[in-house]
Amino acid sequence: MPPLTLDCSPAVALGLTWVDLLIDRAARQPDRVALQLWNDGIAAPDALTYADLDCRSRAIAAQMQRQNLQGERVLLLCPPGLDYVLAFCACLYAGAIAVPVYPPRPNQSLDRLERIADEVQAALILTSSAQPACPHPLSAIPCLMVDAVAPEGAIAWQPPILAPDDIAFLQYTSGSTAAPKGVQISHGNLLHNVAAISHKFGLDHHSQGVIWLPPYHDMGLIGGILTPLYAGFPTMLMPPVDFLQRPLRWLQAVSQTQATVSGGPNFAYELCVEKIRPDQRQGLDLSPWTVAFTGAEPIRAATLERFAAAFADCGFRPEAFYPCYGMAEATLMISGGDRTRVPKLLTVDDSQLTAHRLQPAAQGRQLVGCGQVIDGGQVAIVNPETLTLCRPSEVGEIWVASPSVAQGYWQRPQLSEEIFHARLADAGAAGAGPFLRTGDLGCLHDGELFVTGRLKELMIIRGRNHYASDVEATVAASHPALHSTWGAAFTVEQGHQTQLVVVQEVARGWQRRLEPEPVVRAIRQRVSQVHGLRVETVVLVKPGSIPKTSSGKIQRDRCRSQFLAGQLRPFTTAQPATSQS
Repeated sequence: MPPLTLDCSPAVALGLTWVDLLIDRAARQPDRVALQLWNDGIAAPDALTYADLDCRSRAIAAQMQRQNLQGERVLLLCPPGLDYVLAFCACLYAGAIAVPVYPPRPNQSLDRLERIADEVQAALILTSSAQPACPHPLSAIPCLMVDAVAPEGAIAWQPPILAPDDIAFLQYTSGSTAAPKGVQISHGNLLHNVAAISHKFGLDHHSQGVIWLPPYHDMGLIGGILTPLYAGFPTMLMPPVDFLQRPLRWLQAVSQTQATVSGGPNFAYELCVEKIRPDQRQGLDLSPWTVAFTGAEPIRAATLERFAAAFADCGFRPEAFYPCYGMAEATLMISGGDRTRVPKLLTVDDSQLTAHRLQPAAQGRQLVGCGQVIDGGQVAIVNPETLTLCRPSEVGEIWVASPSVAQGYWQRPQLSEEIFHARLADAGAAGAGPFLRTGDLGCLHDGELFVTGRLKELMIIRGRNHYASDVEATVAASHPALHSTWGAAFTVEQGHQTQLVVVQEVARGWQRRLEPEPVVRAIRQRVSQVHGLRVETVVLVKPGSIPKTSSGKIQRDRCRSQFLAGQLRPFTTAQPATSQS
């Protein structure tokens, strides 16, 4: 019997929760594999059927219920894999609030983890035998090993009283522009968003997924794990480190499992182009791959074109690319396109874009469209200063209204009111609010949403607007030693002047033979030609030096702080002769 696919709006209207959905799945398709591990090129014997997922989640939840944890916050400290999924689902079955966090690594700072644990007043940590002991700062919090709980304990589980508005989990933002904040995702938010993703992607029980993204990131958890559980199709879980160490493993998994849906941020496709040799592509069959989603960071048309060209002989089709736009504050997806056509590209005049206008041109910056807003949603392009609607072709802040928009930030009522309950200045205007303020800049063109940058990454230099991500892309393309590496562009105030600083990683193969002066000269010349900007300081650093979030977003503010504090360890720092070294 095919699984029941609940339309998002009626599901919420009927008072259904994520627990109801999983129980329904277990009843309708108990023996079908929901999730399976993929390790080093083969399907591992470890797997969860829908009946297993339901039974084991109940058993863990029953132990949690003995501690009266309904409404309490529970940290998830399992490594990526089946135990992580069980820990998450068990929290929902117990009526507790799951808090997915990045598992600590040896010699890693625990500041972020400590802040989260303290802010949510965690009552329990769910972990597994594969995870090292809880770090000392968290040792006072009780721990429960999910893989040590016998399935027979499921009989003691009692269904919690839940409503769609109840908080299912706290999704901590990646902190790319500020300190991480806990976004309150309700059962209703979650059901609406996974239903919208399933509809946009065209998913059903015939689909097959592969996901390598970490489950403590929204795209990995919601897009890669929970959406397949909602739609009722099997998914292979691949350790994130397997992809990062050898990107070929991802495409081999897609090929061997005949996956129809998989994806990741722009950098994942770029790594495949850079790291997978032509001879390694032989034997890959990517023809069943119909939804290659990409998002979570700026989507570059050049990356999509290079990937499609590199893997065309493997059966990959350009129309499989599915650019989408979203954020934690909207659960995950905000907009997505038509999965049956190639992504919509738009070339715009650079000078007009810096003046916040979207002007199509024969030459200029190429933008990738992110489709239309999900079902039940509304997007408005708003002047962030006047709070009035922008004119057509005018770039403004993207505001969103949708049943997927979260309930606010945990313990931050004032900020929540400002971000999640924004209203247009014209209170009488149709659809005047409330809206979520995304902090992203964009424009609607022929019904398609084009994202142009972030308010906080906007650099104003000599009265002109420049996007940091644009400058970073120009720098990376300026010299072969910088291709497929990370960089950060930001401004500092020096002598009452705003100065541009570029911190750029150097590719590993160039480290021993690097001649800094030609590289620095190429960076300055290219940035000057493309953007008309003078790069005052160039800092070349080793790979891995640029601070990034767990999802790969550049933390420019943190990089700026490290630069100003002298904490970077550069190959070389090139400054004007008049500047202090």
